[in-house]
Amino acid sequence: MIGQMRLAWWHDALTDDSGLKGRGEPVIDALRGLNAAPPAGLAQWLDGWEALIGEIDLPAYAQGRGGGLFRALAGEDAIPHWLAQAGAAWALWDLSGQASDGDIAEKAIAMARRHLLPATIPWPGQWRPMRLAYQLARHDIKRGRHAPPGLTPALYMRLIRLALLRR
Repeated sequence: MIGQMRLAWWHDALTDDSGLKGRGEPVIDALRGLNAAPPAGLAQWLDGWEALIGEIDLPAYAQGRGGGLFRALAGEDAIPHWLAQAGAAWALWDLSGQASDGDIAEKAIAMARRHLLPATIPWPGQWRPMRLAYQLARHDIKRGRHAPPGLTPALYMRLIRLALLRR
């Protein structure tokens, strides 16, 4: 219940046209100062987090958190379907490393496999951070491995390799 209340507050504050709700909250004030409130994908991203409250809805979580986050990072209302799909794969992989329920973690990885993209998709340069996040996830998803609970030395080295090789 508290989680739903917090998500509702953030949604209301970020979508308030009058600019009164959330005033004094540094993140909201910064977004408003940049004329970036609400960011593209915000409502979808918040809906994704809400999908974990109560009865867990993994497809809604994946599309909301991952697709919404990648949409917000792209800064565009309309993104290609494959970018939302990459975001969904990343979100499910990330959840697999954070879930305390092993069954949820296994379901998340199995579902993430269905969101993997063909290797031939050309990623625009401005979406490089999302490509790196997706590629980190893709490596583990293909092998059926859960995300580590934090940034491990091996994950850090993979990130450096991906950034340097631009694949």
